[in-house]
Amino acid sequence: MFKNLIVLVTIGLAALLQGPSTAFGAVSLGSAQSFAVLGASTVTNTGLTTINGDLGVSPGTAITGFPPGMVIGGTIHAGDAVAAQAQSDAAVAYANLVTAQCTTNLTGQDLGGMTLTPGVYCFNSSAQLTGTLNLVGSGLFIFQIGSTLTTATGSAVLVNGSPNCSGTNVFWQIGSSATLGTGTQFVGNILALTSITLNTFANVSGSTLALNGAVTMDTNHVSVCNSGGAPFPHGGIKVTGGGQIPVPDPDSSDPTAIGTGKASFGFNAKPGKSGGTVASGEFNYVNHVTGLHVNGAVTDIEVIAVNADGSPKTVRFSGICRGTPPCSFSVTVQDNGEPGRLDQFGITVIGGATEVRSQRVISNGNIQFHK
Repeated sequence: MFKNLIVLVTIGLAALLQGPSTAFGAVSLGSAQSFAVLGASTVTNTGLTTINGDLGVSPGTAITGFPPGMVIGGTIHAGDAVAAQAQSDAAVAYANLVTAQCTTNLTGQDLGGMTLTPGVYCFNSSAQLTGTLNLVGSGLFIFQIGSTLTTATGSAVLVNGSPNCSGTNVFWQIGSSATLGTGTQFVGNILALTSITLNTFANVSGSTLALNGAVTMDTNHVSVCNSGGAPFPHGGIKVTGGGQIPVPDPDSSDPTAIGTGKASFGFNAKPGKSGGTVASGEFNYVNHVTGLHVNGAVTDIEVIAVNADGSPKTVRFSGICRGTPPCSFSVTVQDNGEPGRLDQFGITVIGGATEVRSQRVISNGNIQFHK
C-alpha cells in the first residue's frame, strides 16, 4: 500500500513540475488506452459480460469469469508485461489528472440533472449521480473526485445526447473506488485509485482502470473509445428487425424469468451517409405490461461480436427517445441464424422512463444484418 502511495506521490510531483497545463490539453492514457478493463489485484466477472478492447490485470494474475464473459477486438493480459506497462501508464495519467486546475467545485451536489460544458469539475470528497448527467460541447471533461463515485440504478452520462463515445474526452479521476449501479449507462475513462464495481447491466463507453484494487463485473458491456468516438468495424452494416419478447409481470430483467407479458419492437439502424460515427434509423418499442412506449432515432451503432467468417453477429445501437419526459435507449441484438427464431434482443431505457431487459430469445420476428 505504502509502495503504491509513494509511486503515485512521485509521479504527482513530476507532473507538478510539468505544470497544470493538462487542465485543457490532451490527456493520454498511453498503452492503457487499448484496455477496456484493467485491474491491479483481480478482475472478476459474473454473467454474459462483453469487453470490447483489451482485458488485463497487474501485478495480480487472476482473471475469472471469461467465459461466460467474452473479449472482442482485444486480448487478455493476466499479469504479463503488457498489463504492467498499462498500469504504469495509467498511474501517470491519474497523476496528471490530479494536477489539472479545478474550474468548478461541485462538492455536496448530485450530478444528476446537471448539464455541463467542457471543464475541470471537482468534489472534495464523494460524488453521487442519480438520474442523468448531460455533457454538451466538444472538448475535455475532467472530474476530480476526492473519495468515491456512486451512481444510482438507471443513471446515465450522456455526451451531446448520446450514451456512447461521441468525439469528446471524458475522464473520471477517483480518489478511492467507483461503483456503478444497476442499469447505469456511463461515458468516460474511469481511473480509480482503489477498485471499480460494475453492477448488473451497467455499461461503460470508455476504459475502467483500477490502480490498486479489483474490477468486479456482472453482465456488463465495456467498450474502449478514443477522441474520434466508437468506430464502425463494418462501415456498411445495417441491422433491421422486429417481433416480440417476453416481459414477465412483475418486471424482471432475468432472461430465464417466465411470464405472459409481451413487448413488441421494430428497428432499422445503419451508419449515416457520411460514415464515421454518425448513425441513422428508427427504433420503436412497446411494453404491453407496463405501457412503456419508446420511439426515437438511432444515433450510434457498433459491432461488438463477429462470426468466424468476419460477418457481424452482435450489434449494439443507441439513441434518444422522442416525447416527454426525455430518455435514451441502448439495444443489443444478436443474429443466431435463419429463420430467426433463436435471435436475441436486449434493451436498456433510462431517463424519464427506465427499463432493463437482458438478452431474450425473440418469440416472433427476425433480426437481419446487411452489409
